[in-house]
Amino acid sequence: MLFERIFGPKPPPGPPVVLLPAGMQTLPLLLVHNPRARRYLLRLHPDGTARVTIPRGGSPAVARQFVERHAAWLERQIQRLQAQPRKPATWQMGTEILLRGAAVRLEAGSPGEVKIVRFGGESVRVPNLATDLRPTIESHLRQAATRELPPRVLELAARHGLTVNRITVRNQKSRWGSCSRRGTISLNWRLIQTPVFVSDYICLHELMHLRQMNHSPRFWREVERVCPEYRMAERWLKEHPGLLR
Repeated sequence: MLFERIFGPKPPPGPPVVLLPAGMQTLPLLLVHNPRARRYLLRLHPDGTARVTIPRGGSPAVARQFVERHAAWLERQIQRLQAQPRKPATWQMGTEILLRGAAVRLEAGSPGEVKIVRFGGESVRVPNLATDLRPTIESHLRQAATRELPPRVLELAARHGLTVNRITVRNQKSRWGSCSRRGTISLNWRLIQTPVFVSDYICLHELMHLRQMNHSPRFWREVERVCPEYRMAERWLKEHPGLLR
């Protein structure tokens, strides 16, 4: 079958993972059950992990058939991901990062400022200017996101007559946000690196789940009503997949 020809023989029973050979590396395909999902979804995440979502009442067998039907699409996505230039895993002086949608460069403070890094109007004290600055800078950005994002969610919720029970800012690796049936909205701290129109879109997207806990056409009509430029925001996120790495 096409699945075996592209991905190799099916693995024996065990964890719901299929290994996908792609070039010189092997990528995992995760089979994930989601009772809230209404249909099968196949995605390739920026970290190189492919994931097929199995909806309520679905099965791994049908998920395999779904992947088989979309094997050509997945191969194209893998090639596209491999063709993208790799961003530096470590951040040094001179590294460019995104802050509120703008590219800013990490620069040393003035001669009188010891172990200070400045970027985009922000200043951060670091243990050592010569080491990897990423952990300290990301911690600073996460704190900024924790201060800025929840008030914005509450502002948007009030504007549209919605009630949010709880807001959390998390270190999510594969999604920008989520909304639980209990009214808890979780946001990725990396939204602080996106333009305001993008972070607002994610906030509104999750808020609209308080009205439609699905991704049905009715849900997307709600999103478009409150955020007419949402397609532009989606496009920006697709053009910057490295943010979730």
